[in-house]
Amino acid sequence: MIIDTHIHLDDKRYEEDLDAVLVRARDGGVKRFIIPGADPSTLPRAVEIAEKYDDVYFAIGVHPYDMAAFEALDFELYVHHKKCVAIGECGLDYFRLEGCDEEKELEKRRQKEVFAAQIEIAKKYKKPLIVHIRDASRDSKELLLAHDAKEVGGVLHCYNADDELLSLAKEGFYFGIGGVLTFSNAKKLVNVLPKIPQDKLLIETDGPYLTPMPHRGERNEPLYTTFVAQKISELLEISLKDIKNTTTQNALKLFNIF
Repeated sequence: MIIDTHIHLDDKRYEEDLDAVLVRARDGGVKRFIIPGADPSTLPRAVEIAEKYDDVYFAIGVHPYDMAAFEALDFELYVHHKKCVAIGECGLDYFRLEGCDEEKELEKRRQKEVFAAQIEIAKKYKKPLIVHIRDASRDSKELLLAHDAKEVGGVLHCYNADDELLSLAKEGFYFGIGGVLTFSNAKKLVNVLPKIPQDKLLIETDGPYLTPMPHRGERNEPLYTTFVAQKISELLEISLKDIKNTTTQNALKLFNIF
């Protein structure tokens, strides 16, 4: 059994064939699916999907790119839903900063404010965090530590292979591994993978993005977590069965789903 801990099933690219996507995944051994909260405009769709399918769960949160929508998002409206398992994906993303240095610093400051607010929301409602980090490892780590995010823990979604973040395993954080691991240019992630405690490994797609080999260039879907599990098995020289069992138990524990 595999749990896809990060799959944007509320994305419009799954609208026409969602049933078929889920059937293929289940037939391939993928038995649970978690929709992260990124763009609040698609949150009602995520809730609708989670209510329709017993094996689908959702999170509520605001991606750094959508932080303008943070103030208008009513967390209280969704966080008590029985299928809501996490807060996020939230975090810091400095990859697309634009403008002069002053404008970039203002953008960073606002991202930090919104991220910190969501950490506090996670603590208030006792939900784990789904954390997005891109080109912002040090600031992200500092915020997680400063706000005692270890109270709830969470997952570093699409773990960026930065050694600096490995110490967060001791703070209750897991590491989401997806299709990037199968890319030919993923040497850094390949090298750091053995350093991640096995009881902190999770598998994800981030579909419809980051499709693993041999399907790179196509729409990603939960079935393709099987390629990620196989690659982890090969690199760690651990049986595929054990990788599936370990990552499944990790996900069940972190997100409190059964």
